[in-house]
Amino acid sequence: MNIAVLASGKGTNLQAIIDALRNGRVKAAIAVVLSDNKEAYALKRAKEAGIEGIFVDPKAFDSKEDFDRELIKHLKRHEVGLVALAGYMRILSPCFIREYKNRIMNIHPALLPSFKGSDGVKDALDYGVKVTGATVHFVTDDLDAGPVISQSALEVDEKDTEETLREKIHKEEHRIYPEAVADFAAGRLEVRGRRVIRRKK
Repeated sequence: MNIAVLASGKGTNLQAIIDALRNGRVKAAIAVVLSDNKEAYALKRAKEAGIEGIFVDPKAFDSKEDFDRELIKHLKRHEVGLVALAGYMRILSPCFIREYKNRIMNIHPALLPSFKGSDGVKDALDYGVKVTGATVHFVTDDLDAGPVISQSALEVDEKDTEETLREKIHKEEHRIYPEAVADFAAGRLEVRGRRVIRRKK
């Protein structure tokens, strides 16, 4: 199965998936990495791994839908079966989500449905929660509201800063995201309404 990774920044979760592919934990291939940021380090990671990396400039398109249709062209050219969002900072349009329904994964740095949006780590810390974590979920039209695939919880230390908490959450992300991708690639995930069932094969 071919995977596409969409990333806007450093691409640490991309690297975690690349590493899992190399050691055989994920039986699939990353066919392409797409980015809306020309300077994204994720594109450098792709190049170093021998993966095609493509910058698609959002400013070159009249609408979000036109931009997403361009991304879809690249996905179809590579016969992509799963789209993995790894620090991708644009909200996908309905046309994209319809095209790849239940085939788009995202990793979120909080225990959804709590602390949705782009500041999940900061929001959880500011709220004073004692437990937070990371969530892998399928993407739907509603922001950070798709069916949950897997979650990992961790305790928030009283001395944690946003930086230290983010680092702890990243470690969990790098563990559970490749696992979720591996399960999808092996055909072990089934979506039933809001529930994701992991089948044994």
